[in-house]
Amino acid sequence: MQLKLIQLAFFTAISLLINSCEGNTFKQGEMLYKNHCSGCHMEHGQGLQSLIPPLAGFNYLAENRAGIACIITNGLKDTLRYGDKVYSEAMLPIPNLTDAELTNIINFINQAWGNDFGYVKIKDVQEALRKCKS
Repeated sequence: MQLKLIQLAFFTAISLLINSCEGNTFKQGEMLYKNHCSGCHMEHGQGLQSLIPPLAGFNYLAENRAGIACIITNGLKDTLRYGDKVYSEAMLPIPNLTDAELTNIINFINQAWGNDFGYVKIKDVQEALRKCKS
């Protein structure tokens, strides 16, 4: 009887763990995105008309996965093209995020809104930040 209770507790714990892993695995990244990024890039990454580029489906993110940390940290003053639109509005820096927070935001963006841009590791973000600071 006691063994069956232990087995039941074990399988219940495993079931809860599996169910908690399904769904959004980037909750912290999503929360950080909402707090720091969605005011300009909008809640669903659609951007703001011809001022702010979208993040949903924007291959620039896939091509610069770890380098996005530099853009978030230092801002961006370059002109970006997305399809037939040109975006030249400067992005303000968000310099106070930790490496872990940057990694979480980038991984959230890379997997949100139908994006499938892979994942970055914190060491990749740290390396990118070292390069853009020098």
